[in-house]
Amino acid sequence: MSNFFQTKIEYLRGVGLQRAQLLQKELNLFTYGDLIQRYPFRYLDRTQFYNVCDLHDELPFVQVKGILRNREVVGEGPKKRMVAKVADESGELELVWFKGVNYLEKVIKNHQEYIVFGKPTLFNGRPQMAHPEMEEVTESRPDQSYLQPVYNTSDKLRNYHRVDSKAIARMVADLLKLALPHVNETLSVDLVRQYGLMDKATALQQIHFPQSTEQLQTARFRLKFEELFYIQLKLLRQRDQRKVELAGQLFKEVPTLVHFYKNVLPFDLTGAQKRVIHDIYKDFCTGRQMNRLLQGDVGSGKTIVAFIAMLMAADNGAQSCLMAPTEILADQHYLGLKQFADLLGIRIGKLTGSTRTTDRRVLHEQLRSGELHMLVGTHALLEDVVQFRNLGLTIMDEQHRFGVAQRSKLWQKNPHIIPHVLVMTATPIPRTLAMTLHGDLDVSVIDELPAGRKPIVTVHRFDSNRLKVFGFLRDQVNLGRQV
Repeated sequence: MSNFFQTKIEYLRGVGLQRAQLLQKELNLFTYGDLIQRYPFRYLDRTQFYNVCDLHDELPFVQVKGILRNREVVGEGPKKRMVAKVADESGELELVWFKGVNYLEKVIKNHQEYIVFGKPTLFNGRPQMAHPEMEEVTESRPDQSYLQPVYNTSDKLRNYHRVDSKAIARMVADLLKLALPHVNETLSVDLVRQYGLMDKATALQQIHFPQSTEQLQTARFRLKFEELFYIQLKLLRQRDQRKVELAGQLFKEVPTLVHFYKNVLPFDLTGAQKRVIHDIYKDFCTGRQMNRLLQGDVGSGKTIVAFIAMLMAADNGAQSCLMAPTEILADQHYLGLKQFADLLGIRIGKLTGSTRTTDRRVLHEQLRSGELHMLVGTHALLEDVVQFRNLGLTIMDEQHRFGVAQRSKLWQKNPHIIPHVLVMTATPIPRTLAMTLHGDLDVSVIDELPAGRKPIVTVHRFDSNRLKVFGFLRDQVNLGRQV
């Protein structure tokens, strides 16, 4: 967008310095650009008219068109209120206002046709609306149907400064009149044509004040497409820069791996596992840092692939570590890998929060000297006292459980050359979504289960079914199954 959108919001008609300061403090709105990108969080459907006879208290905000009758003010003092009825061909709707009665007496007229908009309720079995919006139907103002935007605001703005959703909508409408000529197209002509996208200026107009549900959906698609496109473009650029700029250790020699595969491994690898191992080996031979996501269901054989990658590092004089989010998972990995490491003369250790102090000191010394080839652990691996002689490969299981800062700290365990990175997840992610979420990673998928393994069933349940889920877990464990 042009420099126009850097203009301070105080210069917009009807805002001024005092209101601008409130908008900055309460809604973080500083510039024209901030306001135009503050999209409605929902829309009220003003495109449909209801008959009074069809109203009930489970309906959302609706609108009715009819003739106003029996308008009168009743009660006195705090109990003063105005009541009226709007009638169409199907029946009568009661209306009631408890605030602004003196003003309403002047503007609401009997025997005039109105559009009434509000939340219907039932009072003594009859339909009623409290504090509805009223719009007079005249020749100059016919009944226009539309989707009404609803904007987030704050209690302070709404209750004390009259900056409610409608006030923000008016500000946005005033801004759009000025802004649309300054909106530049941010996607190429080819992209817009290829995906049938709405142009940027029209999308901004329609996201705030849609002419129809179809126009709203088209505007949303355009703006979401643009946001995801530039996120993905940034990630892909980072990945390409990493491949060029970040050196990684070469792991070309694999004699122990060959021996392990031919003489020790007690089962055959699946085709998917072999494909992923080949991907990893190719990365190790480029001289650039590997940064790869390995996705596969529980039981698909990710751990043995991780161990083979660690063997490649050990064959080339480098150390490796595998970090898990919990001690239970770290224990499982350690016991599973140790049975193979012992047969190969590979030294492997485990470091978790419950590791005894004396054992920690021994592990720390073995890591610094290079005596320990592989380390399995939890967040304890991130401690500053944990120093490697030559960390060449870091593996993180269930990588979504670790933040960027934690992963970065693990990579910094080798100050001379950044280690290769393999992150693993059992969370099913469609490949296109994985490329969006992890665009800076190369993606490998184990989509084949080892022989004899039953397919893993992954389901989603809402929190309201928590007790049923607990009961199901208990029943499955009692049957000797894993869940």
